[in-house]
Amino acid sequence: MPDLISALRLSAPEITLAVGGLVLLMIGAFSGERSTRVVSWLSVLLLLAATAVTVTGPLGQAFNGAYVADPLSVYGKAVIFLSSAVAIILGNGWMHRQKIAKFEYPVLIVLASAGMGMMASSGDLISMYVGIELHSLALYVLAAYHRDDLKASEAGLKYFVLGALSSGLLLYGASLIYGFAGSMRFEDIAAYAATNPSTGLVFGLVFLISGLAFKISAAPFHMWTPDVYEGAPTPVVALFASAPKMAAMVLIARTLEGAFANSHQQWAQVLILISLISFAVGAFGGLVQKDIQRLLAYSSIANIGYALLGIAAGTTLGVEAMLMFMTLYIIDQFGFFGILLSLSRNGRPIRKVQDLAGLRKERPLTTIALTILSLSVLGMPPLSGFWAKYYVFGAAADAGGIMPAVAVAGLVASVVAGFYYLRIIKVMWFDPAPEGTAPTDAAPVEAKTIALTAAAFSFPVVIVALIWLQPLASRAATGFGVS
Repeated sequence: MPDLISALRLSAPEITLAVGGLVLLMIGAFSGERSTRVVSWLSVLLLLAATAVTVTGPLGQAFNGAYVADPLSVYGKAVIFLSSAVAIILGNGWMHRQKIAKFEYPVLIVLASAGMGMMASSGDLISMYVGIELHSLALYVLAAYHRDDLKASEAGLKYFVLGALSSGLLLYGASLIYGFAGSMRFEDIAAYAATNPSTGLVFGLVFLISGLAFKISAAPFHMWTPDVYEGAPTPVVALFASAPKMAAMVLIARTLEGAFANSHQQWAQVLILISLISFAVGAFGGLVQKDIQRLLAYSSIANIGYALLGIAAGTTLGVEAMLMFMTLYIIDQFGFFGILLSLSRNGRPIRKVQDLAGLRKERPLTTIALTILSLSVLGMPPLSGFWAKYYVFGAAADAGGIMPAVAVAGLVASVVAGFYYLRIIKVMWFDPAPEGTAPTDAAPVEAKTIALTAAAFSFPVVIVALIWLQPLASRAATGFGVS
């Protein structure tokens, strides 16, 4: 009984979300659609409570090592739960304006967050898969949430079909690893791999990485990303661009640095290859995009390539750099999507880059904010995106070997990708609006507030924020215990 109580205390964040999500589901089911706003705000409070439980809770292992609570999981879950709360706030108003608001939207995000928390705390292959599927099933539904929109239905179907394929790859890899190592636990797999390196284990690892790469939309497993980003509701895409990517990156770090720490040379080659392909696909694929959300999809592919460099380095500094990069990247993404959600004409969202023409005259503050965010993601100093890339490229250069050359390739890709960010700035500031263009609608308070806050964080707040954010990431990486 004491062991069970200890295990429940360690897993309190996920239990809080699971039980709270079911309670909110009952409230919505019995109260009907009139409870949508109440359920949304209760979901936000529930995620904030789960964050507090995570940060103040004990550290250790539970359920025979299947669940791990350490500084890395605490940091990851704090970012995941807060990101999910922001996605609910962004979606609440938008769903009502589009007349598709239902109480299931926040409940699905809460349940997905429980799965993402499980991913961040996975200590074996079974808990890893349970976490991935719990969050994936909710995200499949969210992608097709706008049922009357053909593009949303198409996005949900593509995401589901390709997600099932990635789950098959991941399960096949997990079965090979279990077959050779004889255990599901990451600690036992690490001990076996250290003394019994085998080709079968490496094959299993490659399949496992392939399945995980799909979850972060890394090339060449990115096929779903542009279509889902374009077709899914904008608040849902904001969620896709933030919390699930953080959960998957923490899981990849935990799996590779934990279970396969002694096989670094093998899996680092795979990650480097994925990073290089992601650089190229993200940078060159985004050059021809006219839809802003589709452009952000290719931007995310390139940026995940940068984040993977931190893990490929195989050092504590590399994990710290990955955490810093993902945190700063997520804040920029919420700024981008907050601006997209605040821009519309005659009730129709502004989705094309060319539709931003003349924006500086109508919405000068929004134009400044989008300029800051675009320059930040581009990597312009001293904005937050510059510091994000500074950390990952620095960790790659510090790792030695081929990693400095890969970092240089990343810098070149950043220069290429700079074109589509600069094009957004050019259209806003220098292109006149076409004759007869309707004025933009009044910006929703929640979207405008989140967008301006993210832009202010990108510059100048980030300069001060790094003073306390970097030590938190360092403690998370050090507590994880990689070399």
